[in-house]
Amino acid sequence: MKFTKKLKRFFGWKDNPKPHITLNDEYYGHLAPFRLPLILTVLTMLLGTIGYMIIEQYPLMDAIYQTGITFTTVGFGEQHPLSDMGRIFTITLIIFGFVVFSIAVGIIAEVVKKGEFQKTAKERKMLYEIARLKQHFVVCYHNEFTIQVTKQLRENHIPFVVVDPREDMEEIAKKHKYPYFVTAEAHTEEGILKSHLSSAKGVITLADNIADNIATIASVRLYESEIKRTRPFLIIANAQSNKDDEKLLKLGADKVVTATKLMARRINAMAARPDMENLLEEFLYKQDTPLDMEEAKVSKNSWLVLKKIKVARFRDVANVTIIGIRQKDGKFIPMPQGETLIMPESKLLLIGTSEGIRKAKKIIRKKEKPEELKFI
Repeated sequence: MKFTKKLKRFFGWKDNPKPHITLNDEYYGHLAPFRLPLILTVLTMLLGTIGYMIIEQYPLMDAIYQTGITFTTVGFGEQHPLSDMGRIFTITLIIFGFVVFSIAVGIIAEVVKKGEFQKTAKERKMLYEIARLKQHFVVCYHNEFTIQVTKQLRENHIPFVVVDPREDMEEIAKKHKYPYFVTAEAHTEEGILKSHLSSAKGVITLADNIADNIATIASVRLYESEIKRTRPFLIIANAQSNKDDEKLLKLGADKVVTATKLMARRINAMAARPDMENLLEEFLYKQDTPLDMEEAKVSKNSWLVLKKIKVARFRDVANVTIIGIRQKDGKFIPMPQGETLIMPESKLLLIGTSEGIRKAKKIIRKKEKPEELKFI
């Protein structure tokens, strides 16, 4: 086993991840009707071979070959001249072969007509593709919000799986360009396992009613504790009112978006600072722009804990600027000075290029002062 692992590592071979639900039982269940013609074919070949060996004294391979060409009615002729008894046996074998093939064709036509086998095969293929995803989002329930959210995710090259119980999800997925989808209730074990939540970054639940959002959040948090996930799932939900907003946050949602509140904020921002809003639209909300903004958490073990901001030298190393600090208690410090101390478990609001922010986050995660900072 160790040698095999080393060999795979040397050649760069990786085991293909398998879905939690493979649908193997359903898949092979659809193949069950083919057992009868398969058994009849084997028995016919066996009886035909024995018959030719007894009646015509054929050698084993000649008997197998004669049975095969007779049973399949290919018409290659006789291996050796047949006796009258041998000819009667051959005619019987041809008729029996025709009956077996007729049964097989009927079964195939029936299976194809039902369409269950093709449906299961497509779903099985989809589940294996979903299992290969890493750090994807599970988007729960299809509606107008889902269409817009998935459009943004697609433009930003963020993988996602849409989960919805509708029977016509395949047509919906084609229409709205959902690359991966699961037909199931999002809060059920089936929905969680088929969407391969264990390898996901988080869940975006966009149900039309709060009950479905509550059920989804509760199920995801419960599953999180069952698999003993070290990093919690990021859960984003929508709400119809401020009361629903508070309920979802208490139940375990990380972020809750209320459409009316969000619209009001955007309109106020446009009215108060139209130029700034245009700047945000141009550089922060669009894909492939040179400017990005993200939060980076400072862990207890980070070398930056209790250090001054100017010590980090993010401008020199990564061309990134700290424009805000959110302390553990929720207090926000805008535009902190270089003398401001970085406290443990605080979050730094960084602005700069995507590559620069990634480099800054890497520096923040280090437990000791990076070598590149010692020479600046």
